[in-house]
Amino acid sequence: MRRAFASRVAQLGCILWLATATLPAAGQDVLPTPSLEARAAEFETIQREAAWVERLNRQLKRVARFVRPTVVHIEAHKLDGRRSIDEAGSGIIVEIDGHRYVLTNRHVIKNAPVDQIKLRLADGRVFYAQAAWEDRGTDVAVLKLPTDTPVAARLGNSDAVEVGDLVLAVGSPFGLSHSITMGIISAKGRRDLKLGVEGVQYQNFFQTDAAINPGNSGGPLVNIRGEVIGVNTAIASNSGGNDGIGFSIPINIAIDIARQLVTTGSVTRAFLGVRLDSQYDESAARREGLPRYMGARISSIEPGSVASRSELRVGDIILRYDGVTIEDDKHLVNQVKLTPLGKRVEIMVLRNRKPVRVEVQMGTPRNTAETVASPRPATEMAP
Repeated sequence: MRRAFASRVAQLGCILWLATATLPAAGQDVLPTPSLEARAAEFETIQREAAWVERLNRQLKRVARFVRPTVVHIEAHKLDGRRSIDEAGSGIIVEIDGHRYVLTNRHVIKNAPVDQIKLRLADGRVFYAQAAWEDRGTDVAVLKLPTDTPVAARLGNSDAVEVGDLVLAVGSPFGLSHSITMGIISAKGRRDLKLGVEGVQYQNFFQTDAAINPGNSGGPLVNIRGEVIGVNTAIASNSGGNDGIGFSIPINIAIDIARQLVTTGSVTRAFLGVRLDSQYDESAARREGLPRYMGARISSIEPGSVASRSELRVGDIILRYDGVTIEDDKHLVNQVKLTPLGKRVEIMVLRNRKPVRVEVQMGTPRNTAETVASPRPATEMAP
């Protein structure tokens, strides 16, 4: 009896194990085996849904082919005291006044003699730069090619860029020339970034998660229309490589600096002509009816300046400048210095607790104190 009972218990346990082993796990649905007709219909649905992805993929490949010839691989042989350093970077062929130049970052070519800056085009041709212009304030540099190439990049309007836009980054990460990565615009107006030893004084970066690594500096950030909308410049990284946070100079800023460098040999920053109130703080902002500390308050206006010829008044709190909400004094100065000369800018101020809109046309300072650039001397030009 004991043996028979034990045998039946063992049989029952085996049956229960087989039953539970075939049951779906908690939270899982039982999936019936589909018919051949159902599988065929599902496959057709998959094909239709994949069509729009394939169209996007074809567009990305077209953009990549279109942009590639306008991207330059840069090798700069630098002299740092007794050390010799080779640095790789990237550049963008742009047209300025009917001629082709290479737009890049200053830190890519800094301390390199002009005749030691090698430029390799997508078609394999190699040239050495004939002249170089640099602007320390924005980390923009321009190189002169010895010949006019048949192609130049198409430039987009970086003012129209929005967070979420698809973008491609093209460059030479770790020396791997003409590499392409994809991402989106993660944020706009990034500033106060600690970049390198010298830093970048005037900042208004796009942030992107398109992979940017050492060697991408100076290369283009491109929209899905094939237009350059930024110059890839820096990364935020704990490892020294891509962590999904890269920064690009908006092309409207970069090309304005480049054009000034090429045509005049220097850069003249825009000048508004207001002094800002250092006593303006959180409590002062709240007394003016603001919910928090924001903006910059005008304490005086310089005679003969752009501000003096406008409707701006002492005591006005500048809340928005050219569509950008102003956070503090430093932010306003940064925005003004990155404004192209001659541009008409709308400024919104708070005056007597009421918003007032003022329009100004940006000009230059009355003296040369604001003119800052570093053109390379002709003695360093390659023959």
